[in-house]
Formats: sequence, C-alpha cells, structure tokens
Amino acid sequence: MMLHSALVFCLLLITVSSNLAIAIKKEKRPPQTLSRGWGDDITWVQTYEEGLFHIQKSNKPLMVIHHLEDCQYSQALKKVFAQNKEIQEMAQNNFIMLNLMHETTDKNLSPDGQYVPRIMFVDPSLTVRADLTGKYSNRLYTYEPQDLPVLIENMKKALKLIQSEL
Repeated sequence: MMLHSALVFCLLLITVSSNLAIAIKKEKRPPQTLSRGWGDDITWVQTYEEGLFHIQKSNKPLMVIHHLEDCQYSQALKKVFAQNKEIQEMAQNNFIMLNLMHETTDKNLSPDGQYVPRIMFVDPSLTVRADLTGKYSNRLYTYEPQDLPVLIENMKKALKLIQSEL
C-alpha cells in the first residue's frame, strides 16, 4: 500500500511539474501572430480602436503601419524595420503599435490616399499627426528601406511632441 501511494505521488509530481514547465514555456514566448513579421518582441494591438484606447490610458503615441502581404514595398520595409534595433526598442517601449492590412474608417489616416506602405502617428489627444511625414511629396507617409533614419527621426519627434504638449 505504501509503495502504491509513493508511486501515485511520484506520477502526480511528474504531471504537475511537466504541466508547470509547459505553462512557463508558454508564458515566456506568447504567439505573435499580430506582429506579421514587423517585430515579435513588440506588443501589438489588434484594432485601431484598441490602439486609441491604449494611447489615452498610457499617454504614448500610436504608430499605425498600413501594409499588404503581397506588396514588395511593404515586404522590403518590413524586413529592415524588424532588423533595426533602435526602431524595435522604441516601438517596444515608447509606442502603442498597430499594423494593418486593411483601411480603417478614420479618414484622417489616409489624408493623401490609401497606399501602402504608409506609417502614421496618432498622439494621446487622438490627433493624427499629419505633420510627421516621410520624404516623398506624392506619398507623404511612405518610407522605403533606405528611409529608416527619417522614420527614426519621426518616431523621436512623435515622442517629443507629446512631452512638449503636456
């Protein structure tokens, strides 16, 4: 009887510890389907509305990336965006992040048309920052892979604007 109890206890212990190990593993690396390749260590919101809710609560700006999976320009930008340590760090720590493969109902997010890739910033007062543009006059909010310094500068400006407008 004693042996049977010890055996049951050992099996129970093994089951609990292996389930715990599975739970710990799951907690460490949550599935990041929302990143869509733009940065798995970034916490992404799922919808524009969710993003707006979080920026008001956290007082961080929202960065909205419009892109398409089958667009070569989106793919090229995504690759360098995901590899750039400075962008990834700022995105993780200072921004609410959203990447979208569809348009929103907010027309302020497409002031000069619905093209991809397009990156817009929204501040915690829910103002779309039309003043934070890339360097192309025909597509103000697009960035090409070689434009990362411009994007980094705009990310920094978005953060400064919030501090100066508080």
